[in-house]
Amino acid sequence: MTLVDASRIILILAAPAVVVAAVRHVPRGCAVLADRWRQRRPAEPAPYGPPIERLAADLRRLLRLHGELAASAHAAMSAHRVWAVEAAIGARAIEAATALGVPHPHPSRAAALTRTELSSILTLLAEAGLVLPARVGGFTTDGRF
Repeated sequence: MTLVDASRIILILAAPAVVVAAVRHVPRGCAVLADRWRQRRPAEPAPYGPPIERLAADLRRLLRLHGELAASAHAAMSAHRVWAVEAAIGARAIEAATALGVPHPHPSRAAALTRTELSSILTLLAEAGLVLPARVGGFTTDGRF
């Protein structure tokens, strides 16, 4: 038996192990290379929050609901609901202010904003171009935004 014959026998015996090792480890190696490739590329910009159109629609809906609750005859029954709607208005107003670059309080204070603070944020949002209702019960005295 020559050296060539011995190498053929070794190749025949080792081929299945090499194939199994390749099937098992090549996908992991490709995944590692793909991850490194993705890490080298700059990250795509992602929006901070919901689209400004949805924020504006939510604010208009909440302001309309606040006006209806403030004008209702059952003020004592709806006081908690008015507070909840004002907290939701504060949260959406702060999100819209962040999106538009308008100065605003920290988002953790959204539920604790006073009506004066809400009115000032809503006025700044309207000045920045957000379309809001002309008058909202309890927030403005002159009827403009």
